[in-house]
Amino acid sequence: MENSENYPILVAGAGSWGTALAIVLARNDHKVYLWDIASEHIRLLQEERVNSRYLPGIELPELLVPVTNFTDHLKEVKDVVIAVPCNSLRDILKVLANNSHTDLNICLACKGLETGTQKLNHQVVQECLGDIPTAVLSGPSFAREVAQGLPTAVTIASGDIAIAEHFADYFHNDVFRIYTHDDIVGVQVGGAVKNIMAIAAGIADGLGFGANTRAALITRGLVEIIRLGVALGGRQETFMGLAGLGDLVLTCTDDQSRNRRLGLLLAKGKNVDDALREIDQVVEGVRTASEVMKLSKKYQIEMPISEQVFNVLHGDTSPADAVQMLLSRDPKPELQ
Repeated sequence: MENSENYPILVAGAGSWGTALAIVLARNDHKVYLWDIASEHIRLLQEERVNSRYLPGIELPELLVPVTNFTDHLKEVKDVVIAVPCNSLRDILKVLANNSHTDLNICLACKGLETGTQKLNHQVVQECLGDIPTAVLSGPSFAREVAQGLPTAVTIASGDIAIAEHFADYFHNDVFRIYTHDDIVGVQVGGAVKNIMAIAAGIADGLGFGANTRAALITRGLVEIIRLGVALGGRQETFMGLAGLGDLVLTCTDDQSRNRRLGLLLAKGKNVDDALREIDQVVEGVRTASEVMKLSKKYQIEMPISEQVFNVLHGDTSPADAVQMLLSRDPKPELQ
């Protein structure tokens, strides 16, 4: 692979996660262009040098340059990090396909499935851009802690381990540790489905079911993630790592998780629309639950927690009834 150390890196998506990743890259002495479709948001970043909406109080490094039109800079870059909601991914890729002046390396930092197709994000890249070098970044990480420089460990995966190592070199430092992996499917499934489990954990905690219930949901949630991940081509051992169990535990147990907060609000009696307005950021687990239910039917996989979360999100059952249905299921061998 051609060495691209001297080229700027483009980060698409200036929400909390995209900004945090751009900050890491800039602190690692890489020039970074940070773009977002919300031009007014970018203008404020340019003026204030702080993402006051998503990461207040954290100054942007000098090497981080917010830009309003990323197509103007594509001729300068060879590496693009995409940190937009999954439903915006295809739109970004279409722009890249129409405007790129060079072969690009793509690092995906979004967690979820494409609505309607159930495609993993790297599959959407392949469909839009062909066989382009692609990696995914996932693992237990809250944007604010990353931007604050608190110790964090994540996984970068690619079917071509050289691409994973390429992006790992960009991101790795003393407080942001990168582990590379070649199971791009398993890493993505873990990052996507854990959001559903976080909604379930938030509901259970919000209803006062306690730590025992939360532990049961996390453990049995991991079983569901493994079932789906293996069916889609991932490896079982992948889900024991950072992008599986690590991310699942984090997002189910800390209120920085938007998906967990959604569950807490639903347990208080708020409807989905009101809860999402209160959170005021994309909650990927809502869309992912619908797509996972389609996949579970397609592959005939039993996913009872995901099913109950889906039922709550679509108003088919109450949060209390959903948890009770899970707790009252017939006994069975644990390893089934």
